[in-house]
Amino acid sequence: MTPPEASEALNADETMPPAVSLRLEVIKKRNDFLQAARARRQGTASMMVQMRNRRDDNPAKRVGFTCSKKVGNAVARNRAKRRLREAARTVLPTHGADGCDYVLIGRAEATANRPFDLLIGDLRYALKKLHANK
Repeated sequence: MTPPEASEALNADETMPPAVSLRLEVIKKRNDFLQAARARRQGTASMMVQMRNRRDDNPAKRVGFTCSKKVGNAVARNRAKRRLREAARTVLPTHGADGCDYVLIGRAEATANRPFDLLIGDLRYALKKLHANK
């Protein structure tokens, strides 16, 4: 059974995946975050996106999320990370490259307060720029 908003969103825009859970592999190790920090990056109004091509035989797309204390208290950081997580779940399966790690970094005030459709647009723009010179 799909949630009601899933069928409405799918009918409105066929590029949107259904609202069922699409799981991406999550980066958890510090070393993976550090390697992504040394790789390519693209800033937008609402986030910073770092991309690293792992150059291995694993085709999985991995994603990590981070928000510093500049974003705000724990409630504000968690809200920003939840929004980044949902944007990544929506965009990365179709616009992400296989075998790449992505780290999404929240920005103070902007990530939590930006309208969600603009947040998704920012992520798509960053991925397009990152993959252009891959």
